Amino acid sequence: MTISNKLAHIPDSYFGKTMGRKVEHGPLPLINMAVGIPDGETPKGIVDHFAEAVRIPENQKYGAFHGKASFKEAIVNFYQRQYGVTLDKEDEVCILYGTKNGLVALPTCIVNPGENVLLPDPGYTDYLAGVLLADANPVPLNLDPPDYLPDWRKVDAQTLADTSLIYLTYPNNPTGSTATKAVFDEAIQRFKGTRTKIVHDFAYSAFGFDAKNPSILASKDAKEVAIEIFSLSKGYNMSGFRVGFAVGNKDMIQALKKYQTHTNAGMFGALQDAATYALNHYDAFLDQQNDTFKRRRDAFEKRLKEANLPFVHSKGGIYSWLQTPPGYDSESFEQYLLKEQSILVAPGIPFGENGRHYVRISLALEDDVLTEAANRLVSLSNLYNV
Repeated sequence: MTISNKLAHIPDSYFGKTMGRKVEHGPLPLINMAVGIPDGETPKGIVDHFAEAVRIPENQKYGAFHGKASFKEAIVNFYQRQYGVTLDKEDEVCILYGTKNGLVALPTCIVNPGENVLLPDPGYTDYLAGVLLADANPVPLNLDPPDYLPDWRKVDAQTLADTSLIYLTYPNNPTGSTATKAVFDEAIQRFKGTRTKIVHDFAYSAFGFDAKNPSILASKDAKEVAIEIFSLSKGYNMSGFRVGFAVGNKDMIQALKKYQTHTNAGMFGALQDAATYALNHYDAFLDQQNDTFKRRRDAFEKRLKEANLPFVHSKGGIYSWLQTPPGYDSESFEQYLLKEQSILVAPGIPFGENGRHYVRISLALEDDVLTEAANRLVSLSNLYNV
């Protein structure tokens, strides 16, 4: 097999291996609770605007490497309107071809070989690949239940001193935990004036069930320390469009933009026009998305609680984080659910060692299917009572 030593050293992407694979399940109809995107359609107005934009001759040619002024202005206006954050559209905005691309590329852009990068444990699986591609040193940032928030006092002082980059993500994928502005305030002040930078993955920004999710950039001095990566995939049901952006610290943004001039040749103009239309016209839709998933969260957790199944209360995002029964780790319980209940979930171990005894359950299902899934899980309550 022809493969570089560096690429061979990087573990296969969990979701790259599992998405679209043939699943052998038990006798019941399969319920897929492993999916990581909302289940609704892209709003018709966005799709119609995209279709019209495809026909514009300007959009059928190469565009500016760093994006249309109209898209960047929409990003600036959206952040001012939603989070009270002021941005410079040229110096503090970088358009991304899907936020995963930016999250994986960032260490190559700003971290030197051998330097530490702190990765949330549990946290999104593909951060690790970016660190290894940069020949940097991944270090777990242990997050403990029930809140899964960083406690900087518990991180070795020398490790922090040698850390160039920290990944944070709230609402957290996979746990559904959220962060307050005070959490971000503490992180910014802790690392202000040091070599350490922060990237906040804000993919599930629209889903805050107890309070609106704050932007890390709303914290004092945040742009000296941090960037935030925003996705249109979840809130707008636009996962197939592969559009996102990074905003914040000028130096980090410029590094990402330089990297992109060598790896991309400008985002398809019609995609930018569709994203611009979404940002400018669909604030109310984001609220509807949040209401839908809060209602689902409430109903699903109520059933689990009635059966005394141990789970982490979800404050945001689109998932439930269910503890495995005694005698099971996340992978063996995943297989048990698939064979015995025809339920497909994501095992917790790909999200970090702290996910070893949990499974991630997606709430991106129609109400009747979600009810049936809850009933099947509740039927397993005897497993937890041994």
